[in-house]
Amino acid sequence: MKKNISSAKDIRAVIRQMQSKRILVLGDIMLDEYIWGKVMRISPEAPVPVVHVTRETFCPGGASNVARNLADFGLQTYICGLAGKDSDGRKLIGLLNHARINSDGLLLRPKFTTIVKTRIIARHQQVVRVDREATYQLTQKDLHDLASFLQKIIPTIDAIIIEDYGKGLVTQTLVDLVVTMARENNKLVTVDPNVNNPLHWQGATLVKPNRQEAFAAASLPYREDAESLKAVGEKLLQLWRIPYLLITLGEGGMMLFEQNRPPFHSPTLAREVFDVSGAGDTAIAFCTAALTSGTSARQATEIANHAAGIVIGKLGTATLTADELLQSFNHHE
Repeated sequence: MKKNISSAKDIRAVIRQMQSKRILVLGDIMLDEYIWGKVMRISPEAPVPVVHVTRETFCPGGASNVARNLADFGLQTYICGLAGKDSDGRKLIGLLNHARINSDGLLLRPKFTTIVKTRIIARHQQVVRVDREATYQLTQKDLHDLASFLQKIIPTIDAIIIEDYGKGLVTQTLVDLVVTMARENNKLVTVDPNVNNPLHWQGATLVKPNRQEAFAAASLPYREDAESLKAVGEKLLQLWRIPYLLITLGEGGMMLFEQNRPPFHSPTLAREVFDVSGAGDTAIAFCTAALTSGTSARQATEIANHAAGIVIGKLGTATLTADELLQSFNHHE
């Protein structure tokens, strides 16, 4: 039975259901580093600001940020991905454990360098981002180890989120394996795809590209008008043979496409935008959690939109609490 969300009491009931779920996030994990400081002058060596560092912080990034969104909200969360046997990998695992994210599904490989994204921020503005990363090709042993873990974990969870950052973990072979196991165990699969890694998603429940990724996946020229977006949505529903397609539109909110129904637009709910990094992670996390809790796809879209609107009002890859989600629904009643 689909739950209606028409009052604070209704959203409280959905939140309680969401917090009872167990979700696995499979994808490219990384370490997010933030270097905070002040800019007092311009460098005499080049026309760039000199940042006086005041502090440094670290948090799980990439697919592990999706997991952090779920865990911070109270869900039992599992992560499956690839990390290096290096200091950054150890730091990331420590952060996952601290966030109460089960990391038993991580492959630790000595030939892989843990991905790190470093953001230098001065006066609440990002000055520059530095990426340290290398793509990786899965071996047969990697696939065997992943399959063994998935075979054990999938019967015990409610949903799987595939989070593809295009770093080499998410392949068609792995996707087909996950989708097959999920179907055999009647589990929901949602996907956050990567434009540089075109894959077929048949068997997934919902796929969530952003506008640019959607146009690229549909092999259509990028346009801003509503009719072009509708054409893209309809084409991807048929191409991927999926029940639901959710396209995030930045300041335009989100658009849900369903088989045999008109598109559903949920306008942006952000009151103030500080940082859009991680908003897509939040969207797929909360859309999935809502779907597993018995909401309709349209209601799950609304919940994801509220959640994303909250986190982009915070600096850095942020998460949110149940109270914040409830307050957002109360504010927009």
